[in-house]
Amino acid sequence: MNRMSRPAVDPAIASGGAATRDGQPISYSRAPAHDLAPWIARLYVTIVDAPPDYALSCGILSDTAMLRIQLRGDWTAETVEGRREMGRAALYFGPQTRRMPITVKGSFTSVGFSFRAGACHALGGIKLDTMCDKLAPLEALGLCQKEWMSLFREGDSPEDWCIAMEDAMRRMTARSGAAEPDPVAASVEAAAFTNPEITVALLAQQCGTEQRKLERLVRRDFGMPPKQVLRRSRALDMASHLRGVADHDEAEALALRYYDQSHLIREFTALFGMSPRQFVDLPQPLMTLSLETRQARRLEMLARIAPGDIKPWQ
Repeated sequence: MNRMSRPAVDPAIASGGAATRDGQPISYSRAPAHDLAPWIARLYVTIVDAPPDYALSCGILSDTAMLRIQLRGDWTAETVEGRREMGRAALYFGPQTRRMPITVKGSFTSVGFSFRAGACHALGGIKLDTMCDKLAPLEALGLCQKEWMSLFREGDSPEDWCIAMEDAMRRMTARSGAAEPDPVAASVEAAAFTNPEITVALLAQQCGTEQRKLERLVRRDFGMPPKQVLRRSRALDMASHLRGVADHDEAEALALRYYDQSHLIREFTALFGMSPRQFVDLPQPLMTLSLETRQARRLEMLARIAPGDIKPWQ
């Protein structure tokens, strides 16, 4: 299935940084330093300008737990526990099983990073199946909100902020004395990027473990059963294609992951709350920002692009 049309863009907002060929804002993002690779999947800085009274209604669907620091904007998130309103705040987000509605008023700046699978359990004993579709203060990870908010000095560059987060994360891992996350979690994470059509039985075989043991570990470190992890990964790749933040050469391969058009529509609607056509025709700036960061990591993991390369959608 080729992309239906150019994805709709919200003309009221402008990126403080890079943009896609379609004119959609994208974040500054990069892989972590080598010593933090077992813990951090991707760092990001998002700067978007909008009229002061403009209210953006969108959503996110993240396949990882996230540390998000909101430096500008008045935010509202519709979590499984109800509505959460926030201004400047540092928060821990669990992974999402489906689209989480988000609204933000005015210009916004959000910085943070995604955790590697298993990192939250290794660092703080957090089982992600208790955190799906929720958010919590940083204290849930044993972190100090004031300390993390103080990292971001006005006038510093996005790279300066990423380096500050890496330094803070090094202090956190040193204090915790935690062993690195279970390598099986990393294997499942890689399979979700490279071959999300794999069966759970074959995945367990490739990971060198029993299927029941794999299912327990994946529920703990991903928040859901492995079959659902793979299903979500397929949908996120397709969503990235529809929003124009994927390698267009993969379009046919992504479509072949679904039996037919009705299968795609059914699966997509269950996770995103709208059909693929609606997903293209409605502006999705927050979703697109999130998808683009994930897809950049995926293409680097697959060695389709090198770190720092121009991405296919730029």
